[in-house]
Amino acid sequence: MVTLLLLGGAIGFRMLLSAHHENIGGAYTLFDTQGQKVTQDNFRGRYTALYFGYTHCIDVCPLTLDTISAALERMGPEGQNIVPVFISVDPQRDTPAVMQNYIARFSPRIVGLSGSPEQLKPVLDAFHVTVRRHDAKAVDYLIDHTSILYVMDGQNHLAGMIPIDDSAEQMAVDLARILHKN
Repeated sequence: MVTLLLLGGAIGFRMLLSAHHENIGGAYTLFDTQGQKVTQDNFRGRYTALYFGYTHCIDVCPLTLDTISAALERMGPEGQNIVPVFISVDPQRDTPAVMQNYIARFSPRIVGLSGSPEQLKPVLDAFHVTVRRHDAKAVDYLIDHTSILYVMDGQNHLAGMIPIDDSAEQMAVDLARILHKN
């Protein structure tokens, strides 16, 4: 299953790389783990590293959040210039309390966002994120989704994309490169 998800992510990453960067990203309105409304304007002037996933993911999502947390730590003070954001693609199970408990395992810096399916759809579309739920009737269903780290600049424009299968060391290098080129 992990291989299939990573292969799907790699294919999705290659497709996104061929897309025009100005066509990726956009305005959004979601809710944080405290139930407060959050838009892209909350991050104006700061870089964000957006990752779309879900808390019941058994492998790729927790590994990605752990890797991004370690990468930002490795960057030292420069890593403080990037806000890691985890956007849930599973609003049915990822309540604010579930999200808060989940992201706390990785870093207190991670901002968890979610919303209703209607609120998530334009965000998923803007970032070209595909989501496919397996076995819709099962309680412990799995979700296939695009797995890429989107790095947005302080004006909410795509500054770069990073594959999620990078090591923390490589991700730190990639993030620093993105910060320095913009």
